[in-house]
Amino acid sequence: MTMLGKQTIKGRIGFALAIFSIVSFCLLPFAQILSTSLKHQFDWGNPSLIPQVVNLDAYKELLGLTERQTVEIPPAIKKILENPKLSQGKKDAILAKYTDNSDVFPFGRFMLNSFAVSAGAALVSLIFAVMGAYSISRLRFSGQVVVQRSVLFVYMVGGVLLMVPLYQMAVNVGLASSMWGSVFCLFAIYIVQTLPVALYMLGNYFRTIPFALEEAAMMDGYSRKEAIIKVVLPLSIPMLATVFMYCFIIGWNEYLFASVFLKQFKEFYTLPLALQELFVSKNAIWDRIMAASMLTLAPIIVCFLFAMRHMDGGKTDGGVKG
Repeated sequence: MTMLGKQTIKGRIGFALAIFSIVSFCLLPFAQILSTSLKHQFDWGNPSLIPQVVNLDAYKELLGLTERQTVEIPPAIKKILENPKLSQGKKDAILAKYTDNSDVFPFGRFMLNSFAVSAGAALVSLIFAVMGAYSISRLRFSGQVVVQRSVLFVYMVGGVLLMVPLYQMAVNVGLASSMWGSVFCLFAIYIVQTLPVALYMLGNYFRTIPFALEEAAMMDGYSRKEAIIKVVLPLSIPMLATVFMYCFIIGWNEYLFASVFLKQFKEFYTLPLALQELFVSKNAIWDRIMAASMLTLAPIIVCFLFAMRHMDGGKTDGGVKG
């Protein structure tokens, strides 16, 4: 019994060490990113994860909390500005050239672009998925088995193979020539990418909700639509939050299609595309790149924590008496 107890303790310690090692290995890159984003330039070569002096300048710059720097106006330009015949608009245009904003990375605008496309596509995909998943799991119609089994067929074809024909289709219908047309194409692609798995996940979850709950609601005078809204959807909040988080993250991290459809429209770059441009630009400073990477991760973490609040099962336990 003693040997058995010792082996059990050793096994538990070994298991705990293995879990700790795996978690540490997974978190180490993120810790390195955070550490570098908080270091000054003289501290970049320091292998320690703890900065000697915490530097928040990169975060302030990306979040627009620093003032724009101005350079001294040459005397010759000042004489030109004193000319009374020069209009005020031209004077302002000349002065604007001496406001140093060449190193400013419009992180806020790119984040807003990513959020608008990702959250909008995730919401539309979730709405379609709710209707489609309920139909597949509750209704009976011809071709139901074919639809149910082929819903994940889109994932059998890689995005690289679909990129060229999708872009050619956008060019042929004239959408790729304008910014909003390209954004619409990207929006539709994100919906198509996320909808199949959203249908699959919600369909399986709706099957776990006893149909007797809907029947009881309809016996109380509710229509099927009202039963879905007031019974099925409230009980499905955990999965709805999970599906929305999944769809949002897919759109937030997507780079391939964004690099094709938005390449010529820099004002509507999404964050993955903008970060790649930042890395190869003259603004490629390590603390700025790492700070931008950390701020890009922040919405995903917030979205995951929000979903975790609703990921509790057993909501239908006791809802139906046997």
